Amino acid sequence: MQRRKFLKLSSTGLLVPMLPGIIPLTQYAKYKTALIGCGWWGMNILREAIAVGSSKVVAICDVDGRHLKAAGAEINKLNGDQPKTYKDYRELLKKEKPEIVIVATPDHWHPLICIAAIESGAHVYVEKPIGHTINEGKAMVKAARTANRVVQVGTHRRVSPHNMSAMEFLRSGKAGKIGMVRAFVHYGGGPGEKIPDSEAPAELDWDFWCGPAPYRPYNSAIHPRGFRQFMDYANGQLGDWGIHWMDQILWWTEEKGPRKIFSTASRQIRKDTTDAPDTQVVNYEFESFQAVWEHRLYAANEAEKTNVGCYFYGTEGTFHLGWLDGWTFYPSNKNKAVIHEEPKLHTVDNHNVKELWADFIAAIENKRLPVCDIEIGHRSTNMSLLGILSAKAGRSIQWNVDTEQILNDPEAAKLLQRPYRGPWAYPV
Repeated sequence: MQRRKFLKLSSTGLLVPMLPGIIPLTQYAKYKTALIGCGWWGMNILREAIAVGSSKVVAICDVDGRHLKAAGAEINKLNGDQPKTYKDYRELLKKEKPEIVIVATPDHWHPLICIAAIESGAHVYVEKPIGHTINEGKAMVKAARTANRVVQVGTHRRVSPHNMSAMEFLRSGKAGKIGMVRAFVHYGGGPGEKIPDSEAPAELDWDFWCGPAPYRPYNSAIHPRGFRQFMDYANGQLGDWGIHWMDQILWWTEEKGPRKIFSTASRQIRKDTTDAPDTQVVNYEFESFQAVWEHRLYAANEAEKTNVGCYFYGTEGTFHLGWLDGWTFYPSNKNKAVIHEEPKLHTVDNHNVKELWADFIAAIENKRLPVCDIEIGHRSTNMSLLGILSAKAGRSIQWNVDTEQILNDPEAAKLLQRPYRGPWAYPV
């Protein structure tokens, strides 16, 4: 197989189901591995690394000592490793020199830690979204290419069996010509309540947690696990859930991104401590189709068949690509049967990190691009960030997907990055 064709196939994920049969993971050398960000999702990733036997966990890092203690105890129980513990990732990288680094911190820390790990010589598995602003992602791609490191992004749906078969179905033309895609996440909820600021727990270095983002007093609604709905540290539902479905749209189309974006976002119901929009709609104008994102954080109901996923509207029918409900094709011709495929997911959190980690290690071993390469993750993150940017600007945005620049709007272009709080320097 020609190298160019192999890289193209590997980047689409079409080779992933064959990996366990082609490359016995148990024969891999153990890579010195470090986890930075030891909370819920970071440990989900590390458990898979330990399970396949590809890693010796040499160090873990978190600004919250409670996370460090719990993670260290579990790692020792899982495989006997006794990783050294750090609160400063820079010290970890300098002293331990890991070969693999997992970055599973809150979003606003992903770029600096990922780039530092790459520059230290490590291959990196970084969670999505890759950053808080678009120019951070550009710097991450540049760092990975300059150092020739493998950087896998945690968009694990690219290796989920039903997502892969969905792409085969859509590309086969069985749904006809797709003119519109609607991506959405609708969860129930209500106004909520205000939670007052308080003193940070003694085990938590709150100033370091805030890092390059704006500092604000500690609030238990932010940490642990609540940061997604605070715009200083993440980008709300679109920045969290949205990237998964934006990634599915970009996986399906041959286009690299939208040409025009317009978004409206507001807080219609929530009255709690968070500040991210509870209601948002984004229109993405591609050259050959339209895409729409919508989310709400209230009004769960039984009227809608599903609350998560993408509807692909084609001339031969409507295709729903979901998560826990797999995928379903509803033919336009009522005489044809509905087609459905169930998902195949792992663990109580229903993910496919196992397959994504296997591809990550295979990419390192075979010196190839991973399925969810940093450039792929960057483009998918851009989709979400452009929706946020348009909402902040209050107008439509014209986007050059090749140069990654906003056209004819210098004020909006300033939102491609944001000032960092000292002493942290914005990556270039």
